[in-house]
Amino acid sequence: VQLRASGGGLVQVGGSLRLSCKASGRTFSNYYMGWFRQAPGKEREFVAGIGRTGSTDHADSVKGRFAIARDNAKKKVDLQMNSLKPEDTAVYYCAAVWDLYHSRTYYRDDEYTYWGQGTLVTVSS
Repeated sequence: VQLRASGGGLVQVGGSLRLSCKASGRTFSNYYMGWFRQAPGKEREFVAGIGRTGSTDHADSVKGRFAIARDNAKKKVDLQMNSLKPEDTAVYYCAAVWDLYHSRTYYRDDEYTYWGQGTLVTVSS
């Protein structure tokens, strides 16, 4: 699976952005998809994840503001980000791990097999 993330940019506090991750390959629907972010000087952290059936999980820091969604037919996963804050500034990465039965949420970055190249989100105050 190859992943390509897009949609990052510069936005003001309170604004919105929609990140998109397009995947290649035939079995996209069998992957658990996650979004992570890495701010300068910080470790990469889990933002949101979605299983093959659409069940989602979001980090506490983004609950109520961000929403992950997937379209298996189009082989993509989006991250809608609203009410953005300066602390949301980071490089955002999409990632995939094989999970046919959607056993659980994958919170750790070392659990993921495939990664996109990252897209920078900058929130200015």
